[in-house]
Amino acid sequence: MISQVERAAASPATGDALPVMVQELVKRYPKRPTNAVDGVSFSVAHGEVFGLLGPNGAGKTTTVGVLTTRVRPTSGLAMVTGIDVMRDPVAAKRRLATVPQRSNLDRALSARQILLFHAAYFGIPAAERTRRANALLEEFGLLDRADDKVDFFSGGQSQRIMIARALMHQPEVLFLDEPTTGLDPQARLFVWDRLRDLRSRGVTMILTTHDMDEAAELCARVAIMDRGKILAMDTPEALTETVPGQNSLEVGIAVAAGDREALLAALSAVPGVERAEPVSKSGGGGPAGGANPWAAFAAGGGAPSGGAARGAVAPPDGTPYHVRLYTSVDAPSLVAPVARLITDNGGELVDLSIGKPSLEDVFIHLTGRALR
Repeated sequence: MISQVERAAASPATGDALPVMVQELVKRYPKRPTNAVDGVSFSVAHGEVFGLLGPNGAGKTTTVGVLTTRVRPTSGLAMVTGIDVMRDPVAAKRRLATVPQRSNLDRALSARQILLFHAAYFGIPAAERTRRANALLEEFGLLDRADDKVDFFSGGQSQRIMIARALMHQPEVLFLDEPTTGLDPQARLFVWDRLRDLRSRGVTMILTTHDMDEAAELCARVAIMDRGKILAMDTPEALTETVPGQNSLEVGIAVAAGDREALLAALSAVPGVERAEPVSKSGGGGPAGGANPWAAFAAGGGAPSGGAARGAVAPPDGTPYHVRLYTSVDAPSLVAPVARLITDNGGELVDLSIGKPSLEDVFIHLTGRALR
């Protein structure tokens, strides 16, 4: 039986059609033992920013390739603004735009020429394409470089031109493939601001990224893919609540290197701790001088005020041993027993912080830690 949503998406393109609808999408490449995309289904609402996350080879790029008419699916349905991308790819292309991960700009052209040629390809009249080009160059902070060849642009400037180019024909759906990979922090933040602006103007976007902070910041919903299937799909906030251990407790411990393995095992066995793992963290054990504020607490006194605290005791081999404890109970309730256990095992608590799972924790929980 076809649902009302599927009927709307399968109908001729109208203002009521979903921007993106994928149903039981399958792509199998010749001589491959498994499907690159294996029965994927999802839809994207008007004005929504939807994230596709997953390890390399998960099927994200193939899924987007089908939606943008570059990949022919083996079976299933893929629609953009109510248009079947298989049956009418030309019409679909007029409704969408893509921003690739790697620059594909013609380096012999100026920024303005690139925008004007793109608009001319879509049949936009000369006066209108000039107006749009100037407006977008100004919006993306490149009006003063409009007549410079993009061969002389930085990575961030090139990325801005690619986004501006994609917007020249005013697409209803924008696909972005890792839009900030390789950019410096200032350029990344600028691109984020422009994408937020587009979101506020109701532009529908599908974003593929390996940057979990980017997905959490920009996306209303994310789907995590692996081995061609969607493993989970929801808001970033809802997904973080699915990770075993709703809270985490991170402790920095002054302890001899030879005692760390035994201490880690002891921390793993604390009731309410689901697992414990070492984490890397830069910086030392806090300012020198003065008493360690956690020492009295470990001995039974009150906890220091002010949230995370750093003691003054130098670890035996210079750097605190940081351990993250994933808990099935409220993390604050474990502070006292964990602090006492550390003291009883010859260590000293010099750093402590309490947090909740991140989208990266969800990603690792679902897809594993193995390199691909």
